[in-house]
Amino acid sequence: MTRQTQLVRADVRASWDRAQRWGLHPDRHLPEVGLAEDEVRTWRREHQMASIWPTLFASLETAASMPGHVLFGADADGHLLWVHGDSDARHVAERANLVPGARWHETEAGTNGVGTALALGRPFQVRGTEHYLSVAADFTCTAAPIRDPASGAVIGVVDITSKLRNTSSLALPLVTTAARLAEAHLRDLLRQRDAELRIRYLDRVLNRVGDHCALVTEEGRLLHAAPSGWLPARWPAPVIEGVTRLPDGRRVVVERLSPGGPFSVYALPNDVSGELAPRVSALGRDRAVLWMDGTAHELSLRHSELVVLLLANPDGLTAATLARELYGSTGKEVTVRAELTRLRRIVGYRLSSDPYRLDSRIGTDFQQLEAEVTKGSVGYLPDRYPQLLPASQAPGIRRLRERLRNQPTSSGSAE
Repeated sequence: MTRQTQLVRADVRASWDRAQRWGLHPDRHLPEVGLAEDEVRTWRREHQMASIWPTLFASLETAASMPGHVLFGADADGHLLWVHGDSDARHVAERANLVPGARWHETEAGTNGVGTALALGRPFQVRGTEHYLSVAADFTCTAAPIRDPASGAVIGVVDITSKLRNTSSLALPLVTTAARLAEAHLRDLLRQRDAELRIRYLDRVLNRVGDHCALVTEEGRLLHAAPSGWLPARWPAPVIEGVTRLPDGRRVVVERLSPGGPFSVYALPNDVSGELAPRVSALGRDRAVLWMDGTAHELSLRHSELVVLLLANPDGLTAATLARELYGSTGKEVTVRAELTRLRRIVGYRLSSDPYRLDSRIGTDFQQLEAEVTKGSVGYLPDRYPQLLPASQAPGIRRLRERLRNQPTSSGSAE
């Protein structure tokens, strides 16, 4: 294909240069149809574009039904997922692999409406021989990218393609307006999702003791902060569970509230003393007390048993093992999992799964006693031993009590 480069627009010429660097030949190349029919169907159901395609189609249906016109919806990689329009025009477009599943990213197809709009990140029209591939030279492609309002990332693109003789001067503003309407619909969906997250989790965040707390989405958007303004509107880095420092040096603890987010955020005390080291007291208590992040939590008996068992087994325990340790042979995993979910609301990121285990940095009085007896640094009188969770009848707790009672001293005998 002969090109007259002197009058070519700068954006088109730059796109041609990219295609040449990728080794695409304008006369001997067709975009690959990389997605099978079943993959296209799955993507149409599950892709983020699926929620806005009805809005896009409603905006552009009239244009797509005009003679010589085809409407395309593609993902951010340039895969064509939706194809609607005049049957004769679609038949012609098929010869150029303008079909569902084909990838019209610039790396596969050179300069074209879908691929170049994605490359530039803005609406763009490619007319006739501005296309890099000669098979597309009879078309005008007008496309606009669509951005996720939460992250700002491009999630897909909408394109109106027409035979060159059918090109309308209104194509670019029409496609651009349709994309903006779709993004407005995404913002409405986002506001609805944010409201649902506040309803579901905000009370849980606010009920924690402390004068600074917040609710943050998986993407790092601030849904609520108390008091207002103590955190930036956007989280300054990827949201990761644990203790972290903000750019201004303040320490906060981040806890995931559900597998897909959101997160709770709490301010930690300004001092760097032992407050950061959680600890559990379970000797001589029917219900264990957990000191964590400057707050004392008196645990239920069942949660006390779970915490003690997990801390006594730092390599972790499966739900099946925990069920036996708590309830004996009649224990059920589903019961244990439900209790662990409730416990996680207290201990947060410090509880992990597969297998279930607690942060080994949580100190305990019963492990400290065991270590001191073993070293011989304290005398050990069984009748004066403060019993571990005396109200518990869980098999695993009873075995731990027996182990403590029979713990030998460094000299090999109990005193």
